[in-house]
Amino acid sequence: MSLTIPSSFSGAQPSEEAGSLPHEAAPRPRTYQVRTFGCQMNVHDSERMAGMLEDAGYVAADGEQADVVVFNTCAVRENADNKLYGNLGILAPVKAANPGMQIAVGGCLAQKDRETILKKAPWVDAVFGTHNVGALPALLDRARHNNEAQLEILESLDVFPSTLPTKRDSVYSGWVSISVGCNNTCTFCIVPALRGKEKDRRPGDILAEIQALVDDGAIEVTLLGQNVNSYGVEFGDRQAFSKLLRACGDIEGLERVRFTSPHPAAFTDDVIDAMAETPNVMPQLHMPLQSGSDSILRAMKRSYRSTKFLGILDKVREKIPHAAISTDIIVGFPGETEEDFQATLDVVEQSRFATAFTFQYSKRPGTPAADLPDQLPKAVVQERFERLTALQDRIAAEENRKQLGRRVEVMVTAQSGRKAEETHRLSGRSQDQRLVHFSVPEGAPAPRPGDLVTVTITEAAAFHLVADPTPGDYSLRRSRAGDAWDRSQADSCGAPAPGAGAGRKGVSLGMPSLPLRTP
Repeated sequence: MSLTIPSSFSGAQPSEEAGSLPHEAAPRPRTYQVRTFGCQMNVHDSERMAGMLEDAGYVAADGEQADVVVFNTCAVRENADNKLYGNLGILAPVKAANPGMQIAVGGCLAQKDRETILKKAPWVDAVFGTHNVGALPALLDRARHNNEAQLEILESLDVFPSTLPTKRDSVYSGWVSISVGCNNTCTFCIVPALRGKEKDRRPGDILAEIQALVDDGAIEVTLLGQNVNSYGVEFGDRQAFSKLLRACGDIEGLERVRFTSPHPAAFTDDVIDAMAETPNVMPQLHMPLQSGSDSILRAMKRSYRSTKFLGILDKVREKIPHAAISTDIIVGFPGETEEDFQATLDVVEQSRFATAFTFQYSKRPGTPAADLPDQLPKAVVQERFERLTALQDRIAAEENRKQLGRRVEVMVTAQSGRKAEETHRLSGRSQDQRLVHFSVPEGAPAPRPGDLVTVTITEAAAFHLVADPTPGDYSLRRSRAGDAWDRSQADSCGAPAPGAGAGRKGVSLGMPSLPLRTP
């Protein structure tokens, strides 16, 4: 589906005349900004969008108003619509005051709303969907040349996104997509309708990408898919995901492997064994529960029940005793009774999640659940949501207190806590993905992002840990990722990096930060 729509807001400028005089200054490169809403898949897609724009000659905006603003949207919850159109409304006068500025909208909401976006916000220049991310630079060029808004939505994947240029956000860890799309039919979820049926990459392509990232300095990767443990369904290998995890263990220099998200119905013992037996697969698992009520799981078309879910957690903890397990939970699904909700509270109590991403059910047009009877009043959903988060906050604090006195290895991140200036602490992630704020003893060497420190946990809160080590308790291991960070900082300011050779500029890698607390 491709449409060209005249736009009175289009900021197209006359093209440069051929034969410019030799003494004329070269035109300033156009700047861009990508704003991301939604899941990890969207974060990874945004890295592709940034890579393609830079490949086309754009440069990232550095504080100034960008010439091109790209919204990569989510359609899972109702407030995603409000967030997009609110942001577009704010940009309308900005664009009117900045001739030549362009606005593009992509992602799941664009795939769903299509021309509705241009009707509601006629100052948008380009709309593209989840299946044709690679069309972004051409759509922007066409919109400028024709002085008309461009709409292009495909119904199936054009090219696998991982074949596109990428600009990643950090040098020490990154996403690696192993599949796109989903074959499940959860009644609350619009993702399969917007991203299509599952398509799997070949194992060799995935491992080659991981090796390239490691060669550029990364020491951590997260394997990404809508349902990672169904990986292999396209080429008929039911154990393909566990084999992939084991193959990651053979990549020299790769120290941390994570994955998200699996589906309980397809989570098999061979994956648990691979996690336990592959040293660089981290002791952390995100396992979406959604509801602890079997009747609600049935209404959601989640093909497992609470007993199976709890059995998976038992098996994981038997093989990986210190595993930290997180989850997703929806409160207020249509027809949820107080008894159903109590069943969810009971499963949460038994599961002892390290953290939980909790959501109030949001009615999404186009999903089967939107047409179910017994939609719950907002007040009921809110009250249950508050009870659930209070329970999970208590459990998270109790589980974190169990970490007191433990020595943990922390990979230092570029992001620091809100109180970093006051506390002088740095931040990072432990092997089980817990957030750790730590201080560097006076006189001890400071780590770089990507380096690894080993410290003893001295304080625990519900959403983070603290380590204030003595000089004898602080251990720093400088890493290849820290060296890559030095090079990236030198590249950004044009200075030579310490010990940097004359090789090519490294790719930077993206790992978005996790929320510090449950919603």
